[in-house]
Amino acid sequence: MALEISSHKSEKPAGRIRQRNEQVILAAAVQEFAACGYKGASMRQIASRADLPKANIHYYFKNKLGLYFAVLSDIIDLWDSTLSNLKAEDDAVESLTRYLRKKIEFSRDHPLASRIFASEIISGGPNLGNYFTEGYEEWFRSRTAVFEQWQQLGKLDTAIAPSHLIFLLWSSTQHYADFALQVSSALGKDSLENSDYEQAIGTLTHIILKGCGITQKA
Repeated sequence: MALEISSHKSEKPAGRIRQRNEQVILAAAVQEFAACGYKGASMRQIASRADLPKANIHYYFKNKLGLYFAVLSDIIDLWDSTLSNLKAEDDAVESLTRYLRKKIEFSRDHPLASRIFASEIISGGPNLGNYFTEGYEEWFRSRTAVFEQWQQLGKLDTAIAPSHLIFLLWSSTQHYADFALQVSSALGKDSLENSDYEQAIGTLTHIILKGCGITQKA
């Protein structure tokens, strides 16, 4: 069964206790789905991870699919918000620099969430339902339109295809979450350190800005 992505948070006003419990449950669900996948995860185990009665999980989320949907929705909300805020009148250097930092920091702070999304996409997105529909295409076009306006204003090299620039931004930043084991192993470390993420931010920012034909501010 597929679901249409829209934030579960908008269903009803959430009080402080409700918000806290939802966050505890979602954090436990992220761990469970990342460890076991959607099929292998269970509401019982999520309740155990959250240290809450199973009935409490069902009070906030009707079933496993609804909870999985909420996890995906949170991931997408976090990612989209960083790109949705870009405007044509913004400074391209500052905007791209800020965007790259936020996306790398998301990979550092929420690696499991990123991997859940990647696994869902790799498996064909069976639970994303109508998310990748006309509405998504319209949103994406509105984002590429910002880059196109930057090109018209001389803020960005006109040889660049905005859509593929965005794909590059996505893949290069999410790599540090989805392939963290490969990256840390290549660096001879058990896990990535803050200094590694800072180096990644600096390197990607330099390459992206230079490739876009714009100069990084001192």
